[in-house]
Order: sequence, then structure tokens, then C-alpha cells
Amino acid sequence: MTVKTADLYDDLGEDIQSLSLQMQNLGGIEAFEGPLRTVRCFEDNALLKSVLSEPGEGQVLVVDAGHSLKRAVMGDMIAELARGNGWAGVVIFGAIRDREEIARTAIGVKALGSNPRKSTKTGEGERDVTLTVDDVVFAPGKRLYSDADGILVER
Repeated sequence: MTVKTADLYDDLGEDIQSLSLQMQNLGGIEAFEGPLRTVRCFEDNALLKSVLSEPGEGQVLVVDAGHSLKRAVMGDMIAELARGNGWAGVVIFGAIRDREEIARTAIGVKALGSNPRKSTKTGEGERDVTLTVDDVVFAPGKRLYSDADGILVER
């Protein structure tokens, strides 16, 4: 990513949304951007894995995992799958596992935290729906920018 979020916000001001929720940088790439896609799943990663199995073409997957830290919805194998399929990054409002391995994977990952406990695999959830987190609207197709300073999403 060549543009810094602070500079982008200085240029656009309130014409861009800024997520105030503090997310942890956990992937091997700290700064990433791209058109966003969404998944809503709670403590279950089957749908998330299915979406990340598709060609990413530089997109960012935003995952509403219900802010749950009880089960990780992504581990090292799914992070590597996403990297291999060309996803720019994954933003998870929930937990990951395999932090050390994900930190060595060349993909952007932000999450609330980590937990070694596995997710369920029922396939419950929704994809490509509009999500609202912390008053920021994550609509499929909108551009997301992420770096060490935070996350911005176009209106």
C-alpha cells in the first residue's frame, strides 16, 4: 500500500469512514488495501474458508464474527489459503489462532485477538452482506485501507 491512512484521512476528512475500534496487526503484511467483501459468521469458519478459497484478486475480506474471542475463525492454513488465492487481507471482528505462523504469512490480517480453540464448522452465516461495526459501514465493493494507524473505508 503506497498511501498512508493518516494522509488519506487528511485529504478526505469526513468523506471517508475511520474505524475507532482498536484492531491488532497480526499478518505478515502490515499495510494493505482493496475492494472489500464480507462474511458474517459466529464462531464458525466454514463459510469464511469457502470464500477465501475463491480468487481474491486483491480484495479484503471483512469478517463479522460477533466480536467473539471464544473460538478462532482463522488459523494458519486458512491464512495461507487466502494468500495463495490472491487476497490482500482479512479483517476479523473476532479471534484467530496460530499467531506466529500467520505473522510469517505474506497477507494482511487484523483481528481483535487470538484463542487456540477451534471454530465450529456448520457453514452457518451470510456472505456479501453490508456490515456495520463501530458506526462504520462495510459494504461489499467499497475500498478498505489498513495500516499501523488503523482502518479507513470509503463511504
